[in-house]
Amino acid sequence: MAKKTTKKKIVRKKAVDTAPAPELRLAPPPIGLGQVLGQVRAVEALRAAIATDRLHHAWIFSGPGGVGKFTTAMAFAAVILDASSEPNLSGVIEPDPDSNVQHLLGAGSHPDLHIIVKELARFSDDRATRERKLITIPLDVVRQRMLGPAYLASNLVGGRASKVFIVDEAHLLNAATQNAVLKTMEEPPEGTIIILVTDSEERLLPTIRSRSQRVAFNPLDDRAMQAWLSTSYVEVPTGDSGWLMRYASGSPGTVKRALEGGLGRWHATIGPMLDRIARGEYVFEFGPVLAELIEERAVAVVAKNKQASKDAAKKAAIGEMFRLIAERFREELRAGKSEQAADAIDALREAERELWANVQLPFVAEQLSETLSASMR
Repeated sequence: MAKKTTKKKIVRKKAVDTAPAPELRLAPPPIGLGQVLGQVRAVEALRAAIATDRLHHAWIFSGPGGVGKFTTAMAFAAVILDASSEPNLSGVIEPDPDSNVQHLLGAGSHPDLHIIVKELARFSDDRATRERKLITIPLDVVRQRMLGPAYLASNLVGGRASKVFIVDEAHLLNAATQNAVLKTMEEPPEGTIIILVTDSEERLLPTIRSRSQRVAFNPLDDRAMQAWLSTSYVEVPTGDSGWLMRYASGSPGTVKRALEGGLGRWHATIGPMLDRIARGEYVFEFGPVLAELIEERAVAVVAKNKQASKDAAKKAAIGEMFRLIAERFREELRAGKSEQAADAIDALREAERELWANVQLPFVAEQLSETLSASMR
């Protein structure tokens, strides 16, 4: 009798929707408005608005990256969310540092302060949003974290604002998402304050800009930068302070990114090559080294964060590298080689335009090496 065979039942596993990752701390505890460095006009404008008790519902904090816009937005929120905020002996409205609101803000748990950043995509209820590259602030994140909560009752009462929404890197909102935000800005719930923090105000819709109170931020001067260095616990390696401060151009955030990204190694590697190029010498290895360093940075960023876009990481690295090179030729401008240095800086701009047009990095880097040395002869 033939042995009976049985077919194995094939069980197909149903795809499981991975749960969102745990939350992250989105911002350090706020500082006082009076502790904001180098932004006297911005702070004065905000204090004047607070004193009127008639706060505009929408704000744009614009200016160069890393100069304190987000820090100031947090400090502003700490005043207007707190019912204890009253004039001090100097007439400046400040909150009680021991109030319940300040303790909640310090712990990052104030229920009516909402911070929106692109990294929140990792915690979206939508799996597709969680798995997408972190290039923009997705509409799903804005709906979940801002547009929905804006119309809910506030948890605490008594402050000049009932809820504050701070959108960092607001220029990363695409047109559709900005239009969704615009609807809330046109008919905002009472007591709701929206602050858009951006390095590129021109990328915001004209209709958003026209409905917002705009506060301009500027690079810090040398005195403010030194004050920041003395209180920030940032350690600048010996010998790096000079070029790093010139490279940062009044931006503490740029100093931090440069140190975290290892720009000191870039400076040590290409600095001697740039010195030779500044003398009009053609340095054949400059192009390949440039391309290699930029590629290394992009790969490292993606290895550290799987959701990071390699293309975006490469563009960021190109911007940092070209800024480093441009600062070297600005030294030549200051030294009196105005015509040659201006030609070199123009060559950098043209190379950047080519890269944005998707010309291959090794080719552009090689051409740039030739053009820079020729311009300095």
